[in-house]
Amino acid sequence: MPRLMFLPPQDSQTRDWAARLQSALPEYQILVPDNENEAMEQLPGVSAAYGYLTPEMLQAAENLEWLQSPQAAPPAGYYHQGLVESDVNVTNMRGIYNDHIAQHIMMFVLALARGLPYYFDAQRQRNWNKEAPHYSTVDLKSATALIVGVGGIGQETAKLLQPCGTRIVGVDARWEWDVSGIEKHGPEALDSLLPEADFVIVTLPHTPETEGMWNRERFKKMKPSGYYINIGRGMTTVLADLVEALEAGELAGCGLDVFDEEPLPPRHPLWTMDNVVLTPHIAVRDAPDVEERRYHVLLENARRFAAGEQLQNLVDKRMWY
Repeated sequence: MPRLMFLPPQDSQTRDWAARLQSALPEYQILVPDNENEAMEQLPGVSAAYGYLTPEMLQAAENLEWLQSPQAAPPAGYYHQGLVESDVNVTNMRGIYNDHIAQHIMMFVLALARGLPYYFDAQRQRNWNKEAPHYSTVDLKSATALIVGVGGIGQETAKLLQPCGTRIVGVDARWEWDVSGIEKHGPEALDSLLPEADFVIVTLPHTPETEGMWNRERFKKMKPSGYYINIGRGMTTVLADLVEALEAGELAGCGLDVFDEEPLPPRHPLWTMDNVVLTPHIAVRDAPDVEERRYHVLLENARRFAAGEQLQNLVDKRMWY
């Protein structure tokens, strides 16, 4: 009988999921310890777990084979050295956000393309200003969108852009999705592609390789009329460099849902820039079905684990995704 532990701390969701999982897969013994001490006592007999596994817990979990991450891209520290070097298979939640985040990206694209930030400012000032935007409208049917990170979210974004007639160029280190109508490139081509892009759309996870990769030198390679959109992870972008690039006119504007410091400090210059659209890391906040999708990833992987089948969403632990 496989034993699966919901790692502490617990909440109403984990307790509900534990009950549902036990009902759906009676061959399992489901453990829901209230605290770390209780978990440490039970971990030696556990073969599967859901949640955040500390280095101390990993040492106690001598029979652990599979760990399900609660997120697609968990925070830094999740893939600690012990876990990376262990034989534990880790799976994540990638794929459950694709449509919702792609729609959020399209909101940024359309708002920036049509100069909405400038018109919003004029609206609040009750100013009938037909010349409010500082940049010309971007015609999507003659524009180029460079999607950096063409995983589930990136490929869904490509699908939404294609009916607009937009040329779509993709950069990815690990092409896992079958995406039609997109020019495929590896990371080595990124810098040469930046000058062609009217929109640079970043959906990258935070990894040792991506941290801080969007810096002043990269922004200088973009066209001055181009827009930068980041909806992946905030730590991929050096915000101070982005601000300097915007102030220097090296790009036309940006749309951000994620930041290298959250919450964004009240005095941060991005708040008052008229060519910037900001949302506070909420791209999937009100999506009604995301939590149910998350549960079904766990349920399907638990079913596969018990049956000895290939798990879905396996992670390269050294790359963190």
